[in-house]
Parts: sequence; C-alpha cells; structure tokens
Amino acid sequence: MIPRVAFFTDSFHEVNGVALTSRQFAKFARSRFYPFLAVTAGAENSTCKRGAYETCEIRTSRLALHLEHDLRFDLLFLRHRNRLRKALQAFKPDLVHVTGPGHLGMLGAMLAHELRIPLVASWHTNVHEFGARRLEKQFRKWGIEWPRAVDTFEQFSLYWSLKFYKIARLLFAPNPELVSMLHEASGKPTALMTRGIDTELFNPDKRVSSGTFTIGYVGRLSAEKNVRLLVDIHKGLTREGAAGHRFLIVGDGGEREWVRRNLPVADLPGTLTGEDLARAYASMDAFVFPSETDTFGNVVLEAQASGVPAVVSDKGGPRHLVTPGITGFVAQNLDDYVRGVQMLRDRPTHERMSIAARDAMLGRSWSSVFESVYREYVRILASSRTATDSFGVPKTFSAPNVLIQNSLLRHRL
Repeated sequence: MIPRVAFFTDSFHEVNGVALTSRQFAKFARSRFYPFLAVTAGAENSTCKRGAYETCEIRTSRLALHLEHDLRFDLLFLRHRNRLRKALQAFKPDLVHVTGPGHLGMLGAMLAHELRIPLVASWHTNVHEFGARRLEKQFRKWGIEWPRAVDTFEQFSLYWSLKFYKIARLLFAPNPELVSMLHEASGKPTALMTRGIDTELFNPDKRVSSGTFTIGYVGRLSAEKNVRLLVDIHKGLTREGAAGHRFLIVGDGGEREWVRRNLPVADLPGTLTGEDLARAYASMDAFVFPSETDTFGNVVLEAQASGVPAVVSDKGGPRHLVTPGITGFVAQNLDDYVRGVQMLRDRPTHERMSIAARDAMLGRSWSSVFESVYREYVRILASSRTATDSFGVPKTFSAPNVLIQNSLLRHRL
C-alpha cells in the first residue's frame, strides 16, 4: 500500500520546468499504479480515472492575469472550490501536494485545511525574483530607473511567498541553497527534490552539424531569464575576434522580437519538443544559460545529456548542475561567459568536456527523484499517530494509513 497523493499544479501542459516535472511525476505514479489524483489547469473542466490514477482538470477563466504566454493566474479560481472539495472527498488522499502559490496551489492549500489533510509544498520558482525582473523591465520601458522600488517589491514578494510555504508540514526545494533557506525561514522539514533526465531522448547521437560553431539557449525568452545577455556575449566574442559563430535560440516569450532584432546571427525556431528539441540540443557546441533566477534549470541537464558543455550563472540553481572546468563553466560576469565560450572552441577541450557532461547525466533518473519524494511522504506521515496538520489543527491518522506508512518504511520503496 502506498500513500494516496492529491497533486495540485498550476503548470502541466505548458513548456517549462514546473510543467515537465509535474508531467514526469504523474507519469511515475501512473507507471507504478500508485493512487494519485492530478489536479491541473486545462482548456475544459474534465475528469478521468484509469485504475488508481485520476485527473481533474479545471478551466481557466477569461479573467486571468497573463504572466507569460504560457503562464496565467485565474482571478476567479474560487469558483472551482466546491467541485474540487468533492473530488478530494471522493479520492480520500493521505496528503495534498501543491507546487506553489498559484491559483491551483491556493485552492489545494485551502481544501487541505478544510478537510484536515496534511499539506506538502514544493518550491519550483523564485516568484519574488520573477516579479522583480518583470517590474524592472516595465520601468525601463517607461524610461524610469527605480532600483529601490524593485528591491522593495522583491522583498515583499519573498515575504508573502514564505508565508504561504510556512503552512505546509513538509517542504521540497530543488537545490541545496533553497533547502537551507526554506528550512531556516519556515522551521519546517525541508527535503531536496531534484530533477531527472531522459538520456535516451537527449543524446549526442542526434547531432546534425551545421559546420559553424553553434551557441545554444533553450527556455522562455523573458526578462527574468536574462536573455539580453546573449546579445552582449555575441558582442564580446566579436570584440575578441572570435568570429564565425551562430546562435540557436529555442523558445518563445516577450523578449523574442528584441533578441531577433539585436542578434542577427541567431536562428529562432520557436518552441520545440520531443525529437526536434533533442536534435536542436545535440547540434549545439556550447549551451549558455544566463538566468539568475532559476531554482534548478532542467535545460542544463538536457544540454549536458546531449553532450553539450554548459556556461551558466553563478547565481541560482543551475550552478549546482555544472562541474566547473569538467562539464562546463560557472560565470560571474560577462567576461566569464565570453571566456567560457571561447575555451569551448578549442576542439580537445570541447571533446573532453562533452564526454564528461554526458557521463555526468547518465546516473540521473526521474524514478530515483520521485522514489525519494515518496520516502519523505512516508516519514512525515509516519512521524506520529496523532499529529498536527499544516494549519495547527489536530489530526489523527487512521490505522490503515499507519500500516501503509510502516510497510513503506520497511520496504524503503
């Protein structure tokens, strides 16, 4: 017997790291025949049940804030409250897991409180930094430099994000730095929840060489991803006399047209998935990821699995995914990015780092990630027969649930 999990995620069908992780989690639970209810946003209200795996999609209203082309916050989310309450009562979860303070995350937290179900929350996005970069971009459009206002907004957003996470009994974070930060700020148990990689899909064998040194980027083309630095890297390489390169920039977003206008040596095919994405990665010679706000960076894993060394920022989660000088470089400033790319133009260096990057990814799997998550579920549920739920309300676990938890601990999943 396995804990019954109701999983609320605001990103599932989109092309981003949270959605990828959510889909892989649902796939893992479905393949193991675990009792799992996935509550996601969709085009229409729908439910589906296949054995122990259930889905409940809710339609996003027209009155939704468009935070990005594939990211929205539904201002009318409370209209789904009764429907989802009934779905949870029918499913009878042992815990509710939310992926953050989006509209579905808020609904999941509310219903966990109402139904006295332990709440688990995973941190996927630095919402405070995301919002601050957007505000900074808007100020630039207006011709305003107001760094104090941006900093104040960022601190305010971080404060309220942490208030949300403090209501959970167990927290997950994608990198060691965030694990420490969340544990210290919340006082709650916090565990590492990394990411896996499909090394069969992302494979160097899919390379199609253009004959020109190709610098790649994959991700949302938006302010918080710091994509304008790609143009600065091009200018830096040109100043250093490193001509004869091209950029392959995969993704979409509000900065796409700006990048297209200012980076004439770039191909921008838009959003790619599946085999098309795998070929794009494998056809790169260097992967540059300038984001300073990402908490993890799935794309860095995908690039390295494709045999492409990565140059990433020393701020945020991606720096934990690169071994400097072995599988890529960690850059503190523009000069470091330019230097890292130049070093990868040396053929022996590139070949050595390409092999090392691929080898480093072979030990990562989605199954091991989610097996670890379920072990943490078991520990928090089995911590006491009588516990306090996420909002401080006494909750007594039923005998069957305690037996489930003890069984899982013995078998260690």
